[in-house]
Amino acid sequence: MNRPAEASSLNAARRARDLDDVRRTAVVDVLVVGGGVTGTGIALDAASRGLHVLLAEQRDLAFGTSRWSSKLVHGGLRYLAGGQLGIAYESARERHVLLTRTAPHLVRALPMLLPLHPGVTRAQAALTRSGFLLGDALRRAAGTPGSVLPATRRVSRDRALELAPALRPDGLRGGQLSHDGQLVDDARLVVALARTAAAHGARVVTRCAAEELHREGAVLRDDVTGTRLDVRARAVVNATGVWADRLVPGVRLRPSRGTHLVLPAARLGHPRAALTLPVPGERNRFVLVLPQADGRVYVGLTDEPLDGPAPDVPAPPESDIAFLLDVAGSALATPLRRTDVIGAFAGLRPLLDAAPGHAPGRSADLSRRHAVLTSPEGVITVVGGKLTTYRRMAEDAVDTACANAALAAGPCRTRNLPLVGAAAPAALARVRAPARLVARYGTEAPAVLAEAGGDPALLAPVAAGVTGAELRWAVRHEGALDDADLLERRTRIGLVPGDRAAALAAARRALLP
Repeated sequence: MNRPAEASSLNAARRARDLDDVRRTAVVDVLVVGGGVTGTGIALDAASRGLHVLLAEQRDLAFGTSRWSSKLVHGGLRYLAGGQLGIAYESARERHVLLTRTAPHLVRALPMLLPLHPGVTRAQAALTRSGFLLGDALRRAAGTPGSVLPATRRVSRDRALELAPALRPDGLRGGQLSHDGQLVDDARLVVALARTAAAHGARVVTRCAAEELHREGAVLRDDVTGTRLDVRARAVVNATGVWADRLVPGVRLRPSRGTHLVLPAARLGHPRAALTLPVPGERNRFVLVLPQADGRVYVGLTDEPLDGPAPDVPAPPESDIAFLLDVAGSALATPLRRTDVIGAFAGLRPLLDAAPGHAPGRSADLSRRHAVLTSPEGVITVVGGKLTTYRRMAEDAVDTACANAALAAGPCRTRNLPLVGAAAPAALARVRAPARLVARYGTEAPAVLAEAGGDPALLAPVAAGVTGAELRWAVRHEGALDDADLLERRTRIGLVPGDRAAALAAARRALLP
């Protein structure tokens, strides 16, 4: 495969054509506002059922919460500890779908080690072991075989140090090794969803802000030209996450902030497994040390209530950074310092607030269950949930839209609908391209290489392993319109300011006609 299916390609020319089509269209079936994982998932679900879909995103794909996650596809273990069996099982099922059907090129098994230091008592170790065994039961119930996600097991002290060389050896009595799903990049999942939706006929338009939503459509503003569009739609879905209440004021949200640190993998001895580190004094909170494929490690995450309006790009406060360094460093032979941090990011969870009259409690205790709400004006809003369960959220939203607007559509197809680039592991192993590209682009990796056009300079890394050919691919096929789209979302170069500066000139060259 040397060229992508043009039907899935997003770029500036297609954006202009789609906007022209919208101006000429009397009415669309479903208007989706918001280009994160929920919005693009809804657009794909609706388009794959044969509905006429427009997705409008104010900024860029994955601009908000969807690029700030831990990049994990959780099996729901955390929710078992809180007695939320339904959410845990739903998470395990959706993880299975991503791992085995829809995005096996973007999701893989991640070994996760809970080191047994003296701070973890034998009673606590037994309790966590029971939780991991319940997680194994969920995995089996979801249909995920041990060949995809190996079963939990106890490992020796020496094996724990092999997996995580930076661990503090004194008092270490081994570890508990489990496995979960890890995304190569959450923003890449969003782009894949958007492109797959486009291949099924959805119009995906970024830089297009919704100024007003109502029962019969919306007023949109093209931020490239400044022109306004009155769009008529049979169903309108607000999928703007933590900003949902700006468009539908009756929605009650209580966002929480999750901060991650970026460290060089060398600082932690290039770990081969993630670390799960209990937060002292907490029953169900952990700090995770997550190795990435680009020579970095993420350390996260916090769960703190947001004070004030949700910013477009949340900033990680020093208090969060100090907390993460303290908890993670306590398990290491050499404690972490502030100077070890080469980058940091924070995301906001769109949690649904408790009902009026209920005590607010901590944001960490709020349910991660999603909700599909219909306002008195007839606008559907999707809030809550988490990245792993985006597909189920989308299915529920489209089912609601079809019921409310009497749309003629078939059943949901997305449980078995592969995203662009997806293939079974055996087929991916036969793709003639570097393993790093196959892990990010799947079967489209040879087409990404072809963007170099025989120029070896475009195959050389510009920063963090990313090549000029990848930047050109992102402009021509993934809808990147400026250097921020390229460096902050199509790639994650921008997580480290020094890398961003090194790649900026290459990004600007890729944007040239």
